[in-house]
Amino acid sequence: MNRLKYYFFLPASFVLILFSCSKSSTTTDPTSSSGNWLKRSEFEGNGRTEAVSFTIGDTAYIGTGFDGTNRYTDFWAYDPVKNFWLQRAQFPGKARNSATAFTVGTKGYITTGYDGLNRLSDTWEYNPATNSWVQKADFAGTARYDAVGFGINDKGYVTTGFDGGYTKDLWEFTPSGGTNNSGVWTQKTSLGGSKRSGAIAWVYNNKAYLLTGINNGNTVSDFWVFDPAISGGTWTQLRDISNTSTDTYDDDYSDIIRSNAVGFVLGSKGYVSVGENGSYTKKTWEYDFASDSWTRKTTYERSERTGAVGFTVKGRSFIATGRNSTYYWDDIDEFQPDVTYNSND
Repeated sequence: MNRLKYYFFLPASFVLILFSCSKSSTTTDPTSSSGNWLKRSEFEGNGRTEAVSFTIGDTAYIGTGFDGTNRYTDFWAYDPVKNFWLQRAQFPGKARNSATAFTVGTKGYITTGYDGLNRLSDTWEYNPATNSWVQKADFAGTARYDAVGFGINDKGYVTTGFDGGYTKDLWEFTPSGGTNNSGVWTQKTSLGGSKRSGAIAWVYNNKAYLLTGINNGNTVSDFWVFDPAISGGTWTQLRDISNTSTDTYDDDYSDIIRSNAVGFVLGSKGYVSVGENGSYTKKTWEYDFASDSWTRKTTYERSERTGAVGFTVKGRSFIATGRNSTYYWDDIDEFQPDVTYNSND
């Protein structure tokens, strides 16, 4: 986004870093929302914001990011069954934050980002079988940060972000082919809605859902689904994520919109949590893909934050890292949307 996003100070927000990392007794009224948050083993790298994450098989991976002073290239694997972190081969590209990542098959990919001076376009492939990285063809769009990435079947996709202006072009990545088998980027039909950065994307039933984000200082409310199987790729608009209709279904849609949030899919539902919209938020919402409707869930039970990562692995969903003012987090929590809220666990 078009601002220095790590060096501003809000006096009121400083109070937030005094909050305990344990559950808050005033977090939520469980009679009006549901779901439970559980603390898991802290991320073993340094606290950071604007890292990337992807999942391959039964393992989640987190790497890169920024702690207010340093940008990182360390890379970590998380086993949710053992609740265990293992450091993996260091990311060989420039240290960066605000990159994007996606999974295609058994490989993970990191591309774009910001190194403190320049917006980036290099692309790297991680192979967990060999714990090694290979450089692939540079992202073919403009160098940018705060884009979103997602993988569907045997293709990866990158869209939106900030390249000096806000964008909404869509690029498809085929990992095989090209010079020295470095992969091929192909431009596809652009997002039909607002340009934006700091958005999130879900993948459900081989379709990508794109929502949230900021455009020229304003959070956006339009919500889109991309189907790569229709006419080479087609975008369809869904209901807005704010109270913009004359119907009653969206009367409570007062705080879904935000930027730099996390999103994840669990079962037949999508979830949005944390992020910022004028101030930091930890409100959590559940999206029903079948009905195109939203329901409030139990508020995230740590401090408000922006620039966290979210992922689902082995049928379980997590939020990790992020920033609140000048404090950079290394915690990780699991969200159980169908479990009764318990303030004491």
